[in-house]
Amino acid sequence: MQMAGKRPETAETAEIHATALVDPRARIGENVRIGPWCLVGPNVTIGDGVCLHASVIVDGYTTLRESVEVYPFVTIGLAPQDLKYAGEPTLCEVGANTVIRENVTIHRGTAQGHALTRIGANCLIMANSHVAHDCVLGDRVIIVNNVVMGGHVEIDDDAKVMGSAALHQFVRIGRGAVVGGVCGVEMDVIPYGSVLGNRARLVGLNWIGLKRSGVGPEEMQAMRRAFRTLYPRHGATEAVLESRIAEVRAEYGHLPRIAEMLDFMEAPSRRGLTRVARQEGQSETEGA
Repeated sequence: MQMAGKRPETAETAEIHATALVDPRARIGENVRIGPWCLVGPNVTIGDGVCLHASVIVDGYTTLRESVEVYPFVTIGLAPQDLKYAGEPTLCEVGANTVIRENVTIHRGTAQGHALTRIGANCLIMANSHVAHDCVLGDRVIIVNNVVMGGHVEIDDDAKVMGSAALHQFVRIGRGAVVGGVCGVEMDVIPYGSVLGNRARLVGLNWIGLKRSGVGPEEMQAMRRAFRTLYPRHGATEAVLESRIAEVRAEYGHLPRIAEMLDFMEAPSRRGLTRVARQEGQSETEGA
């Protein structure tokens, strides 16, 4: 590491606090602010306009894209919590305009996985959350306080995970889905789905989220009918799920959101699909 107060030659316009330790081999963009007691490793790339507020550690082969904002006591790109990891030069990447709040930990990938942990653009990762090795988060994902992820979790664009939820390794969360607070998610959540419970169960679609994203009444009704066909109120055996998917695809497959749900359900999965549960008093207009 370089001596405190000395700037890397690549950071002429950067504002680096005298107490920060920034390796001279790190690549620092324009108008970067690195606050007190930060540590930046030799293989780190920091894009233009990034702000590390204070006491932030960024290490490994890590890239922070433009205008990322990182709050105190965050660590990004440190070695994964995986006993198979042997120091391979794996990657970590955070997309532009993403905000990472206090005490978040984000670990780099493993050679056995994608060799990359990636957070997309315009995300919000709230305090005390953990993004494990080889996780891939899409754009505009919101992770609320105290969420923990096992390795290899995939979360698609516009999904939301509420406070203190726990996501099992290899779980997939579909686009626009919402995971309720204090929810243990052991199986995949379909796009636009809404799951609740100590062990997550599918209680409907994320109707409020769909409305907020501009889905019109006609498409909303089609999605309701498709959901009822896929998940009958009184349940159905797993053996006939394939036929229900085919029925919905024949009638509603021309609608992109429904086609995305069906493609997700038919894709290979390490965990299987979250089971449906109709809760007493649950309204199909409820969501988050």
